[in-house]
Amino acid sequence: MSSKFNCFVVFAEMRTGSNFLETNLNAFSGISCHGEAFNPHFIGYPKSTDILGVDQETRDTNPDVLLAAIRTKSTGLGGFRYFHDHDPRVLETILKDDTCAKIVLTRNPVESYVSWKIAQATGQWKLTDMKAHKAGQALFDESEFAAHIEALQEFQLMLLNRLQMSGQTAFYVAYEDLQSVEVMNGLAKYLGVNESLEALDKSLKKQNPDHISTKVSNYPEMLAALGRLDRFDLTRTPNFEPRRGPVVPSYVAAAQAPLLYLPLRSGPEPQVLDWLAGIDGVKRNQLHSKMNQKDLRQWKRRNTGHRSFTVLRHPVDRAHDAFCHHIVTTGKGSYVQLRANLIRRYKLPLPEDEPDASYDADAHRAAFKAFLIFLKGNLNGQTAIRVDQAWCTQSQALQGFGEFALPDRIIREADLAGDLAQLAASVGITAPPAVTSRPQTAPFELADIYDAEIEQLASDAYQRDYMIFGFGDWR
Repeated sequence: MSSKFNCFVVFAEMRTGSNFLETNLNAFSGISCHGEAFNPHFIGYPKSTDILGVDQETRDTNPDVLLAAIRTKSTGLGGFRYFHDHDPRVLETILKDDTCAKIVLTRNPVESYVSWKIAQATGQWKLTDMKAHKAGQALFDESEFAAHIEALQEFQLMLLNRLQMSGQTAFYVAYEDLQSVEVMNGLAKYLGVNESLEALDKSLKKQNPDHISTKVSNYPEMLAALGRLDRFDLTRTPNFEPRRGPVVPSYVAAAQAPLLYLPLRSGPEPQVLDWLAGIDGVKRNQLHSKMNQKDLRQWKRRNTGHRSFTVLRHPVDRAHDAFCHHIVTTGKGSYVQLRANLIRRYKLPLPEDEPDASYDADAHRAAFKAFLIFLKGNLNGQTAIRVDQAWCTQSQALQGFGEFALPDRIIREADLAGDLAQLAASVGITAPPAVTSRPQTAPFELADIYDAEIEQLASDAYQRDYMIFGFGDWR
């Protein structure tokens, strides 16, 4: 084993070639890579039950137990693959530890996104024989890709910054480097393993070797969407992309009026977007959205006297909205894999499939209470699941806005109609449209299930928001 390192981590993402890299690392007798050891939905590999005798329940209770086993019980130098949405509790430990070697694997994000979409369409995530190859095409979705690249950029920049501050260096591997046995041997030397491979393991095959134009069904649309992004070498790490505010693509500007909306997820977005469109008599799809930092600076320069705003929603109402839209249902917008994990690992009393007529208000109340209990642990960093923007604290989201520019005005949903009218008047609009009614929340409104226990559970989970913004009981 290396005298410098006692374990290693491969920072990668889906469809970057991490399976191929792991296969070749494991070809060295002095290296043992244990898959996605801290994937919140499984341990190591989709059908595995444990790693080195540590099962998933033990790992979820205390991830340090598995980390210690990888350090001390592996054959040779032990390690694992870590993606940006894996258990966040272990990330801080490994970033601070200079005896844990860091390997950073990157791939052009357009190629990894297209590969991921094809794998989703075909259900084929690995290929060992071309006879089993399943053909398919990706459908490029601009908003989905924007979210994809935003998550990658945020993680890469955080990783770069933390390594810089701690004086550590990582071994960088591009997707194209994976075909070089010399690079693999160099990586082994970096890890302190005095072995060499004569050839790479070729058991895994490249699944979609054709030109990207043949792999995307709406290729012209993809080119147009990419043309709206700043053109930088996205495969190069650590200079991945310009440093941007963490959620700039979610900001929405009016078609003509100098108004900019910074949405807080699971808030009154539909009503605000309808109002913002109505200011200039246009449809929602004519609003300015999906901007990067450069676009937003240009918009601000063009719109002297502009005003930006966001809207707070009561924490219990916001948590219920996130629960209904992403967890209760299995349809569009739902987090299907996370939902299954919450049912299995966190005992959320929801039906395995879409709720039917037997799912009444009492069942919904019980499930929502269980979700609030989960949220308390999740927001406190006590679960294996990353905090999603749909239910993160609003105070934390506002701090994220501050990395680029804080909103001029923070409006509360209860004051939405009056405050939006005042905001419009501040930029010279004297007859703004009325605020539309809030869409009905399915399958039940919060008022149908709300009680004192729900309020207390929400207050326990969102203590920071209640304190900072002065929220009282929802009722």
